[in-house]
Amino acid sequence: MNDEEELYYYHPLENIEDVDIFYDAVERKKLTKAISEERPYTYWTIELYDQTNGIRGGGGLGVLAADTRRIAEQMEVPFTLLTIFYPSEYTQFMKDGEIVDEKHKVDYHDFGFRLIDTVNIRCNDCLCPLEVIEKKFKHTRILAVTEPNIGELYADMSGSDHRLYQEVALGFGGYAALKLAGLKPAIIQLNEVATFFAALARLDELVSNGMDFYEAVVYTRKHTLYTNHTLVQAAEAEFSIEQFERYVMPNLKSLAVKKWLRNSFEHGKIKLSTVTIEIAELRSGVSKFHARVANYHDLAGNKVKFKAITNGIDLSTWTLPSILEFYQNSGEFSPDLVLSEDFRQKLEFLTSDDIRDFKIEGREVLNGILKDYPDQYGNILQFQPDDFIFDFKRRFVDYKRPDLPFRDVERLKAILKKRDAHYILTGRVHLGDTRMYGLLKYLLKTIDNDAFLKSHVHYLPNYDEKLAYGLSCGSNVAINLPIVGLEACGTSWMKDVANLNLLISTHDGGVADGSINAYLNVSGSDEAAEVEALYQRIEEAISIWDNDFDLEDSVRRQLTTFLPVISGTRMLSDYIDYLFSK
Repeated sequence: MNDEEELYYYHPLENIEDVDIFYDAVERKKLTKAISEERPYTYWTIELYDQTNGIRGGGGLGVLAADTRRIAEQMEVPFTLLTIFYPSEYTQFMKDGEIVDEKHKVDYHDFGFRLIDTVNIRCNDCLCPLEVIEKKFKHTRILAVTEPNIGELYADMSGSDHRLYQEVALGFGGYAALKLAGLKPAIIQLNEVATFFAALARLDELVSNGMDFYEAVVYTRKHTLYTNHTLVQAAEAEFSIEQFERYVMPNLKSLAVKKWLRNSFEHGKIKLSTVTIEIAELRSGVSKFHARVANYHDLAGNKVKFKAITNGIDLSTWTLPSILEFYQNSGEFSPDLVLSEDFRQKLEFLTSDDIRDFKIEGREVLNGILKDYPDQYGNILQFQPDDFIFDFKRRFVDYKRPDLPFRDVERLKAILKKRDAHYILTGRVHLGDTRMYGLLKYLLKTIDNDAFLKSHVHYLPNYDEKLAYGLSCGSNVAINLPIVGLEACGTSWMKDVANLNLLISTHDGGVADGSINAYLNVSGSDEAAEVEALYQRIEEAISIWDNDFDLEDSVRRQLTTFLPVISGTRMLSDYIDYLFSK
């Protein structure tokens, strides 16, 4: 170790008072590059939910990643998405009244990926070869690492050795894959802390190639965006220093980087968010509410600020084609899905007849999709154009409260009976979540014990992208009930708004970007009051659909408020403006 490196070893970044000197040095060297084919926008995600390309994720994070890549393609932004191709995945189905998870193999060759070569990482005293596979589009590409034993998405418990191995494989293996493909990142966007090791690999490369440690830290910080998708740091898994010594340190060349990393541990434990915050100067939250309340702190204990860039969706993927054509022909959106300045005036062209006609068309789409998704009894559901459908479709976790509408079963029955309405419940339970498996089993038993509920409340297992699209197109009302303060953004509700469904929701996540008067708001001083408000809103939604004036007014109000929020083109434009404003 030379004297210069020795000096940098013992100065934690948060104690540097002359950090501007380093920033000036970085600026003089013009280290920030524009996006180009050789220097793409690089987007790192442990999860990609893109069934067209053979990768099935677990929820909204993966769906968002797929949408972002598609939007970048439409906007002609040079963009590389880096992820893991998991060679096995789970599907869910019902057997003898129980949810069964069945694992099966997936082959990347079947989805147009090509093998580039292999790269090696070191973990647990072993050399671990990773296949680097690629699928190229005109302006974007998916670059993934894989190997037969990497397991399925979120394999093992959070904080386990195997989970750390997957994250190290994506970070160090993915960074090596970039170099193998002849690419250098213009920006590294880290989606959640599981991708931290990509930025660490870059920092290590800079220092190992001769840049002094502090300049390398500043350079890495200026070129790294940490996008947080969860609200509570306390819920994050911890890793031990012993795990890092076996899985992380063998992949680092620089002694200075190793020292910095070891100094980041407290009592032998580390949360990845703490070091991700240190290595990324640019930080974003995925809704206005999220950015305001996210409670994360740096190593010095200071609360950090997040830039609000609300998630959006790829409207061309998630909107019924005839509705998308209406948006474009009437002028709300340009052909390349840029929202027009006068879109609010253009929405006056949307009539109740249009809404009902679109919903009839969407119902046909839903019926076609339902042929592949039997309900809890193995029955194929088919709905008539005048049937009324509520749906709850989202990841089956406790804070989203799928059981809230069932708190007063007799009240729910009375409301549904009045309109002869149907209620569709769907969502995947994460492997190992015994509490939510138990709750789902309880709800299914409640339904099974009542003749009316059995014929009008339907659970659809194996929830995925295709079913989400069908329900967004074919339902009348979408229900979204996260505990306020726990939903970072959510995107399922965005697809419902785009497809002209009425939205019943708490004021949380991305919904809170708009006014509570823009949708059917559920609120109350406690959960009992929320339940009462929910039933009132369900009754109100039925009443609105039965009145042409109210239907026009409600749908237009939703669109007026939320079209700017849900636009994926707006989202990616916001990111680019934030990252490359200079």
